[in-house]
Amino acid sequence: METRELTCIGCPMGCRLTVEFEKGNRDSVKVTGNTCPRGVTYAIDEVTNPTRTVTGTVRIDNRPGKVAPVKTKTPVPKDKIFDVAKKLCEISVSAPISIGDTVCADICGTGSDVVATRNME
Repeated sequence: METRELTCIGCPMGCRLTVEFEKGNRDSVKVTGNTCPRGVTYAIDEVTNPTRTVTGTVRIDNRPGKVAPVKTKTPVPKDKIFDVAKKLCEISVSAPISIGDTVCADICGTGSDVVATRNME
């Protein structure tokens, strides 16, 4: 059994969680220290399949020197973060672009789309 200490980010409480688990066995996870059910869900996900939302920028073709802020619509596996960041460097869009517009569908095979987070004229 492995043990990890985590700070829950599921709600504003920020509970200190202790997580005991066997690698590769989602059913073996035991969580203590949570004050709400979100802590258990967060801890299980974090030790079995950690994900993160990736933010960045992409070039705007018809606005030299300008970039558009973007993010993944859903979290991507933690081991794909650098692949996603590298791919963002290769992407460019044409203005105008609106908040929520898809910039790249299914980036790096993660199942998550990259969307604009600001209107760019």
